[in-house]
Amino acid sequence: MTGGGRAAGPPPGAPPGARRWREAAQEALYGPEGFFLRHAPAEHFRTSVHASPLFARAVAGLLVRVDEVLGHPRELALVDHGAGRGELLTGVLAALPGGVAARTRAHAVERAPRPEGLDPAIGWSDAPPDGAVGLLFANEWLDDVPVDVVEADSGGVPRYVLVDRDGTEYAGGPVTGRDADWLARWWPSAAEPGARAEIGRPRDTAWAAAVARLERGLAVAVDYAHTRAARPPLGTLTGYRDGRQVPPVPDGRCDLTAHVALDACAAEAERDGATGPGLLVTQRAALRALGVDGARPPLELASRDPGGYLRRLAAAGEAAELTDPAGLGAFTWLLQPRRAPLPPPWGVGGSRPDRPSG
Repeated sequence: MTGGGRAAGPPPGAPPGARRWREAAQEALYGPEGFFLRHAPAEHFRTSVHASPLFARAVAGLLVRVDEVLGHPRELALVDHGAGRGELLTGVLAALPGGVAARTRAHAVERAPRPEGLDPAIGWSDAPPDGAVGLLFANEWLDDVPVDVVEADSGGVPRYVLVDRDGTEYAGGPVTGRDADWLARWWPSAAEPGARAEIGRPRDTAWAAAVARLERGLAVAVDYAHTRAARPPLGTLTGYRDGRQVPPVPDGRCDLTAHVALDACAAEAERDGATGPGLLVTQRAALRALGVDGARPPLELASRDPGGYLRRLAAAGEAAELTDPAGLGAFTWLLQPRRAPLPPPWGVGGSRPDRPSG
């Protein structure tokens, strides 16, 4: 068996229906009866987009900065990869200044059918448009790109984990080929006895392909993530249903997600020579740079303008949730420019941190 291929059959002790996690999750999430084709994400888990309109306003502010870096192109693209039901695009378009909004061409990338009532100005397809000039934004997309799970045996040999429809797992064959190469480079601790890991190679490929569709501009991926220096020793695969974390079961009734090796994704996208190095920052740091800081309004405003004070206090609470380092603020933003500089404050005269901060 070679890395990325399929086994001729399950190993002894595994039922005939047992498959690698990547194949099982692909069908459970995106098959004819898949989770994402039948359910709106907001029904089962809460993203930053759903937590507060401040998130969409921050993305609108980022798009304005990208527009400036690009020299105000005649058409400015805003591509939302993994768009759910179009909530982020709707919020960003409402928050843009009029002149920028008039030039913005918004496009949702999603496998689910186009939702009824969505602004007809928003494009909809299952793949990014070619030749876009602007911003590609992928909020919690890559964590739902299915990956294989591996577990090292007592001798330190990583083996594919097989799973049947009820979530029962079985040891599969040893990892070889390109998958083994990926583990050696990006998740070397996977060779420690008992360690588990997720092979992120499909996500690297998916991210690089999406970024390559961008002619010029900035690509941003937002996800729970980890880097080579601190991979989780037991992996991160889990499930979500009805707003609760549940055991991962590939039966189409729950989301199946795992944190993303964003450093590996960035390196793969950079290989084409037109895409610049990726910059990793925490969501807390990114949103603060875009004006979302969670500061409480001055108390004296309560007597001078009670209504204004309450509105600003509510916004401060929402901002605090988005930037909470123990919650949504712990997400990682991968910012990767393509044939253009990074926008301020990360580029064009701004300071560029060398590692995640915030």
